[in-house]
Amino acid sequence: MVQTSSVREAAEYRDSLAAIQGRLCRGGMTAISEIFSSADRTRGETLLRKGHDRGLGEKSFSALVVAAGRHFIDAPYGAQTLEREGPETLVVNLRAFDCVTFVEAVIVLAGLIHCGVIDFAAYPKALEKIRYRRGRCDGYPSRLHYFTDWLYDNGRKGLVRDITLALGGVPYPKTVHALTDRRSACPGLAPAAAFRRMRILESLCSRRLRHFLPKGNWATAAPLIQDGDLIAITTDEPGIDVCHVGIAVCDQDAVRLLHASSAAGRVVMTEGSLADYLAAKPSRTGVIVGRPVAPEKPGR
Repeated sequence: MVQTSSVREAAEYRDSLAAIQGRLCRGGMTAISEIFSSADRTRGETLLRKGHDRGLGEKSFSALVVAAGRHFIDAPYGAQTLEREGPETLVVNLRAFDCVTFVEAVIVLAGLIHCGVIDFAAYPKALEKIRYRRGRCDGYPSRLHYFTDWLYDNGRKGLVRDITLALGGVPYPKTVHALTDRRSACPGLAPAAAFRRMRILESLCSRRLRHFLPKGNWATAAPLIQDGDLIAITTDEPGIDVCHVGIAVCDQDAVRLLHASSAAGRVVMTEGSLADYLAAKPSRTGVIVGRPVAPEKPGR
């Protein structure tokens, strides 16, 4: 049954990606409902224009990811910026971030600058692709809430590679159910259909074979980490796969974490190494590592 389900899921992804590519070839993604302020537009346009004018698109993609991330240092932390009453809507916010929306903004901006894009209209389309299952905003459950699901789906899209196993990762069996456990706190799960759909998705996520790198093995893997790698912190907390995520910055002999920190209340770089960050709390059990993939430049 698991094999049959996997084959069916793979077929659905191929069909969905073909549909996305078809819409792009016909002149862009289908219209979606977006929420962003004039400040977000201005900031996004400024960043894309500066990236173009300074020739940042010629940097290696890993260096470009770090450069984009560094730009947001000291930006305020913002919890639950995506949560809204009513139907799920694509929220664009370049003013405040949680750990995941920070990573999403950085990867999207780096990809657009890499491709020489200066039109902010491309940003919401790219953000929808990375934030939602199969690249389409289709209700609350379509958002990639669990980071291992985010990594899996964006791996299918060719946007990131999960390199954890190659670094010496070991199986990471984890049953995820944190979202449906707190249904009352999630307006998007109030409709019975959305709740049932989320339950099914949690079951699918829980059955996937995942890997993580226990923090006791981090020293062996650290030399293989590159600037711009995505570092997801695994946890022993029941019902959830990952408790935090950030971007690796290789600083001299240590790997540090560039991240939106709720404790600091802003985007920061860890003062110590990632090894120190992992050791600070027993609940931080290890890491999952994703490597962003540079999008193909137009005309190549």
